[in-house]
Amino acid sequence: MDLLLFCKREDSKKLEEKLKKDDLVSGASIKIRDASIANKDGFYFYLEGTEDKIKKARELAKDLASEIDGEEKEKVKKILKEEEERAIEGFGAILG
Repeated sequence: MDLLLFCKREDSKKLEEKLKKDDLVSGASIKIRDASIANKDGFYFYLEGTEDKIKKARELAKDLASEIDGEEKEKVKKILKEEEERAIEGFGAILG
């Protein structure tokens, strides 16, 4: 499962701390990106993990962030995947 959250800039550190300090959620893959990648002011938190981890992350984030679905979620996921692929290609070029 996955979850995309949008958080205002001023709440981002608090949300990051809550997610990473939780024993269950910290086991999920958590990617944090400046929302400027989609022309917004704030941060995206993209989590991938089991149903339990995602459910708990939703609970922890409910007062600090909003869940993103639909077209915006797909757009952000595509950008994140492209960034990851470019990073892997760059690392491969370094190791040559």
